[in-house]
Amino acid sequence: MLNLMYITNKPWVAKIAEESGVDWIFVDMEWIGKDVRQGGLDTVQNHHTVDDIRRIKSVLTKASVLVRINPIHEGSSGYSSSKEEIDSVIDAGADIIMLPFFKTVHEVREFLEYVGGRVKTCLLLETPEAVVLLDDILTIDGIDMIHIGLNDLHLALDMKFMFELLANGIVEQIADKVKSHGIPFGFGGIAALDGGKVPGRLILKEHVRLGSSMVIVSRSFCNTDILTDPDEVRRIFSSGISAIRKQEMEAETVLHYFEDNRLRLEKAVKSFVDVI
Repeated sequence: MLNLMYITNKPWVAKIAEESGVDWIFVDMEWIGKDVRQGGLDTVQNHHTVDDIRRIKSVLTKASVLVRINPIHEGSSGYSSSKEEIDSVIDAGADIIMLPFFKTVHEVREFLEYVGGRVKTCLLLETPEAVVLLDDILTIDGIDMIHIGLNDLHLALDMKFMFELLANGIVEQIADKVKSHGIPFGFGGIAALDGGKVPGRLILKEHVRLGSSMVIVSRSFCNTDILTDPDEVRRIFSSGISAIRKQEMEAETVLHYFEDNRLRLEKAVKSFVDVI
């Protein structure tokens, strides 16, 4: 089953999400350079903190805490270095750390060195430079998972819509490379099954087809900056996550049906050829 992620720094929302079946609560500390890249767009630009990690961690009993840190940086202009940031995030209780917006193999190595195997690591593949270097990156030990960031990647490639990357086969090409190294991967986000600019149902089925392991449950699924009634938020999460899981199981059943048929066909052909 897919690991479902939801971005929040609100403990009461995190608890409801966990109870509804969300696997990872996503604390988003990235801010360096993000306003420049995504300025003026309707994208999530959070400014979560180390204290948010502690608050979220304290209310969870089974969900993991995933923290997106800033890109690799040296301490200046009032913010800590990447090493200091990673140490503080781990001390606060992060289970998984995500490195965004990297462009070089050296940045990946530096990130993994700073983490030092203390928690799980996730690379957010969202720059053309990183895609070009993917073969080299995948040979590095210590990468636990890779998430393909459709938003920044489509902007960098001058595309009009982030799901163009899914429609034109780029996500599948990346996924095939990552899977060949036995590394779990995911991509993008998903709205409610019948919501979003592209229905979440279509996106979810592509996750199953491609063998994805994780997806972000997007802001449009349940925007808790607008919805503040816990009962309403609980209702949306409970029904929405249940619907996602049901659709996921149905899609996997169909996928297995056609794969089983393919294997039976291969066996039948081989049996016929063997007796010719």
